[in-house]
Amino acid sequence: MKRVYLDHNATTPLRPEARDAMIAAMDVCGNPSSVHAEGRAAKGVVEKARAQVASAFGADGADIVFTSGSTEGAALALAGRGMHGAAVEHDAVRAWISEDLPVSMAGQVTVADPVQTALQLANSETGIVQHLPQGIAVTDATQAFGKLPVAFNWMGAQMVLVSAHKLGGPKGIGALVMKRGTDLPAQIKGGGQEMGRRSGTENVIGIAGFGAASEAAARDLADGIWDRVAELRNILEKALEAGAKSTIFVGKDQDRLPNTLCFATPGWKGETQVMQMDLAGFAISAGSACSSGKVRASSVLRAMGYDEATAASAIRVSLGPRTTEEDVLRFADAWLEKEKKHRARAA
Repeated sequence: MKRVYLDHNATTPLRPEARDAMIAAMDVCGNPSSVHAEGRAAKGVVEKARAQVASAFGADGADIVFTSGSTEGAALALAGRGMHGAAVEHDAVRAWISEDLPVSMAGQVTVADPVQTALQLANSETGIVQHLPQGIAVTDATQAFGKLPVAFNWMGAQMVLVSAHKLGGPKGIGALVMKRGTDLPAQIKGGGQEMGRRSGTENVIGIAGFGAASEAAARDLADGIWDRVAELRNILEKALEAGAKSTIFVGKDQDRLPNTLCFATPGWKGETQVMQMDLAGFAISAGSACSSGKVRASSVLRAMGYDEATAASAIRVSLGPRTTEEDVLRFADAWLEKEKKHRARAA
């Protein structure tokens, strides 16, 4: 039976455009910091990708600092700054903030002081989109970039985190996008690459893939690909709702990422569901994939006010541009069959 990948919020398949750009970059042997022809060629690859990311993200005139991903970007943006935030943030951001901002049952965070706050644009587990106040200091747009029509230049944020592997680029490359002239001390010191903010020889191959993936993702967004994905998400949600009466659909009436469906069946552990669906041929998750394989009750749902049993039973299904209606209906049939057996055992 063909496996169905429904965990795009964890990571996405590599786009052909990104693969082609990376293969081409492998033949560019120079160091981007070298002044000879080979070095200039490598520098050209990096700067072309920087322009592609800037164009796709509406960040013309901003500084784009390439990092190893959003985790490093969060450390660069947040370390030592004493920012406020909430427990619904990704662990990479939570590591640097005071989790003192209240979260509503709808997943919205109340912000008192935007200039001292880090706030995600879209939650990786629930898909819920935040209403960003103007002047926010740091925004994590890792899940939103490429799926929602957003632009750095009108977000009103000082700095924004993005990552390539969430939009069809390679793993291990991302960027911190910031208003030009922002004073930010380097966390990795050395040769002064990336405008002195992130030293170390640039990952030319990964950067090339990131640039190409960003360009392709922007094209998909303009072509309405994610509107079709949202329709498939809604088809799946309705199919599950019709058969699973005790299941809670998180963020159902909220603005969400077009591909994300989070739901919980109290008493049926999320990790059990993930394993059962894996054996049935479907890749899903029980929350963020960035916890070294650990599965635990969702801190996001707990912060939103759900009890421990509900938070521990939540799973996430996240679709991609190549997901089909057959895929989602097959998943619905397989999951509902398992849910029926769970109810029979619990009776």
